[in-house]
Amino acid sequence: MVEVNLSLLRRRLLNWYRINQRDLPWRRSDDPYNIWISETMLQQTQVKTVLPYYARFIDAFPTLQALARAPLPRVLRLWSGLGYYRRAENLHKAARRVVAQYGGHLPRDYELLRALPGIGDYTAGALLSIAFDEKYPAVDGNVRRVFNRLFNANGDAAVRGIASKLAQTSQPGNLNQALMELGATVCTPREPRCGDCPVTSDCRSRDRLGQRQSAQQRPRANFRDVTWPLAIVKYHGKILLRRRQADGLLAKLWELPGAEIARMAKPEVAIRKELRPLAVAGLRPQHLGELRHSITDRRIHAPVLLYRWPLKKRLPPGWRWILPSQLHRYATSSMTSKAVKLLIEHEKSPI
Repeated sequence: MVEVNLSLLRRRLLNWYRINQRDLPWRRSDDPYNIWISETMLQQTQVKTVLPYYARFIDAFPTLQALARAPLPRVLRLWSGLGYYRRAENLHKAARRVVAQYGGHLPRDYELLRALPGIGDYTAGALLSIAFDEKYPAVDGNVRRVFNRLFNANGDAAVRGIASKLAQTSQPGNLNQALMELGATVCTPREPRCGDCPVTSDCRSRDRLGQRQSAQQRPRANFRDVTWPLAIVKYHGKILLRRRQADGLLAKLWELPGAEIARMAKPEVAIRKELRPLAVAGLRPQHLGELRHSITDRRIHAPVLLYRWPLKKRLPPGWRWILPSQLHRYATSSMTSKAVKLLIEHEKSPI
């Protein structure tokens, strides 16, 4: 790494951030709780996706104490569609622990923060610097990319060393946010806008960064294509939901019966297996359509099959009849919401 004037670099970043920062709701607050919620929601999620969820979440749980008092199903319901639901469960667990152990106030200590569920190195650094004005680095994917290009810094130790030095300023929170903002809006993965960068004169990569090369440098996600049929089971205007297990993918969410299947498996056969706990056989489905969806590393092709239930049966634990209009009251995945929307559209204009 070539040495640069860190003091000058800080001034350029802070001046640029003061003028160019996006007007985001969590930046209008100095409440550590609000900052914590925003940083958790922003993990692996774009700002434009987070904005409406953040507004609803803060409206429903305006304080850490309110979040701690809330039942987990309500917290998950407010999170529905945002993905990575373990984040919501960890927020709830951490809020209850903070109330029990720290009087409802997030601790200003790195080790104590790291010990809370769901708070890793980045979130602890972001909270300490942004909420408490402590001189801690906060290294996310955007910052790591900026340092890789700016300093030719490779490896966690090198990146964190630079970040720690830069954080030694009277405005550590703004400095960390400036770096994140730079990576999110200017030093982007595919098309970096080097002409708009406030530190381009110090950048070790400015002569080799072009749109094509930048695109090649971005690691490609390893997605796998899967088939995941869904069953809409209908009886007297109601549809059937079941609740997923407490661990694994989409833990504790309500969903339409379905599952990821092997490549050569038939959706109808797989659905019969999923509906086996209801002890009704011989139903023939109507094919409503197909959905495309993504969850973590899966690109999902989801055939949606409609079953008309012949009789009312006693449901086993974890199953429930609901009206389609009541779906918003349950914590569900986006895939289930898409399938129910398909049903509603089908019934408005039946073929």
